[in-house]
Amino acid sequence: MAQPMTTRWYHYVFAFMAGGIFINVLPHLLNGVSGRPFPSPFSDPPGVGLSSPAANVVWAVINFLIAAAFVYFAKLNQRHRSICIAYFAGAVSMAFYLANYFGRLGVA
Repeated sequence: MAQPMTTRWYHYVFAFMAGGIFINVLPHLLNGVSGRPFPSPFSDPPGVGLSSPAANVVWAVINFLIAAAFVYFAKLNQRHRSICIAYFAGAVSMAFYLANYFGRLGVA
């Protein structure tokens, strides 16, 4: 079995960011495919106004591609298992941030 690649500090940063961006896919994709308007960067004002469901699906796909690019180009899937902690920390941090942000907007 091949040994994991050497993991440097910045790989943890990339994993943290990828986890956070992957979590941001969920609210936009779920609201988009459910047909509900939801805030996105395409709304007016950006991030506050409501965007169409199609715009939210587009934003979810963009987020997914960015997070997947972090994983692919940094070869995060081939690194030490401790990188999973950074993914998890990024995902949990972003989940709490989004819960607070969208909660203040009154998005239900």
